[in-house]
Amino acid sequence: MKISEWKGYIWPVIWIVWSVLIALQIVLSFFLYNPDGNTMVRNLGLVVWILSAIFGWVPMPKLRKKGGVAKGKSYIQTTVLVKSGIYAVVRHPQYLAGILLNLALILIVQNLIVTVIGFVAMVLGYLIAFKADQDFVEKFGDDYERYMKTVPRMNFVTGLFRLALRKQNRE
Repeated sequence: MKISEWKGYIWPVIWIVWSVLIALQIVLSFFLYNPDGNTMVRNLGLVVWILSAIFGWVPMPKLRKKGGVAKGKSYIQTTVLVKSGIYAVVRHPQYLAGILLNLALILIVQNLIVTVIGFVAMVLGYLIAFKADQDFVEKFGDDYERYMKTVPRMNFVTGLFRLALRKQNRE
């Protein structure tokens, strides 16, 4: 197989490695948890974990309801660009959820191995979100490019600020 033929496999492999690293980090967290770790850091990790759950679960019904998903299909098989709700705050809430989960486990477990795995997974998650933007530009065209200019990829603080400004400008 020529190198040029391998290009089509790069992103699926990155996605699989990302998924395996998240699973590995979760499993290792049970065995490598540091009970003597910093309590304040651990509590911050719990807050990040809650944010991860919000960004991970809230998009599912939104995509199913507003995304033009055919009956019997997965909620991710949208035919319509969704720009409201959590998608008015960040473009990739579920990739953000994965990254926040990695960070939460780093803060809660406080172990070097869990930290290294988490950081590698965080980088891969961000790269996958970057690739998703490219794919969505192909799928939704100019509408997605305009959306990219108003809603950040994963920075929810900026996204909330911009959303508040947009709402204020409408009043």
